[in-house]
Amino acid sequence: MFSGSIVALVTPFRKGEVDFDKLDELVEMHVKAGTDAILPCGTTGESPTLSHDEHDAVIERVVKTARKRIPVIAGTGSNSTAEALRLTRHAEGAGADASLQVCPYYNKPTQEGLYQHFKTIAEAVHIPIVLYNIPGRTGRNIDVDTMVRLAKIQNIVGVKEAAGSTDQVTEIVTRTRLTVLSGDDSMTLPFMSVGAKGVISVLANIVPKDVKAMVDAFAKGKLARAQELNAKLYPLSKAMFLETNPGPIKAAMHMMGMIDPDMRLPMVLPGEAVEAKIRKALEDYGLL
Repeated sequence: MFSGSIVALVTPFRKGEVDFDKLDELVEMHVKAGTDAILPCGTTGESPTLSHDEHDAVIERVVKTARKRIPVIAGTGSNSTAEALRLTRHAEGAGADASLQVCPYYNKPTQEGLYQHFKTIAEAVHIPIVLYNIPGRTGRNIDVDTMVRLAKIQNIVGVKEAAGSTDQVTEIVTRTRLTVLSGDDSMTLPFMSVGAKGVISVLANIVPKDVKAMVDAFAKGKLARAQELNAKLYPLSKAMFLETNPGPIKAAMHMMGMIDPDMRLPMVLPGEAVEAKIRKALEDYGLL
């Protein structure tokens, strides 16, 4: 259902508060750039440090600004099923087109617990659900057998796959009807080569047209062009993950004059050494 270049949108702050005017600007930028969908309140959007009121307000604002010109996939996951359910119901009521549900983190549920968690949320709403598998942050992989079970639930439609395994993507594609989206910019082309349909991208925050061009080129069978764009994007992509996301991408956006350099503790911007590497990557790409 969802494919192409989907941006994992940052949440801009100004003096410690959500900068809603800047948020509007970012949404408009992606509409004009042709980004295929916007995902607010994901990890890149610093959802762990947003209050529930802020979380709700960001989703409401993105939906309002998007005005159905571009789909909005709201990040509404949690390690508490009840909390994820409340956030997801709110997003549905606010007009979001779908929900991204991260694998519950820290409490490390069993595969049966994961199944029951996602099933409970999906069956309580009508909007499509995209699973988010990122074991490096959650401490738990959503096994393919569990995804096979979840794929039988009608409104579970896809998975953002960030386990870094082409084998796992191949299994998901061959054993389920779920649409696979890369959760790592540097893995987008390898994952698409085995059946993924796009990316939920950090990099699209700064080069939305180029990320979309690469994904579209592959989808149209223009492999050489996709490889050329991937080679160009790759150093920039690696620079955006020199430290924990979204520190580097927010630093890059500040250097480019897009947002204020604000993050919320415990997240901080990169130090001088990493900042210099990010700046060089931006310069090499022609963004500075």
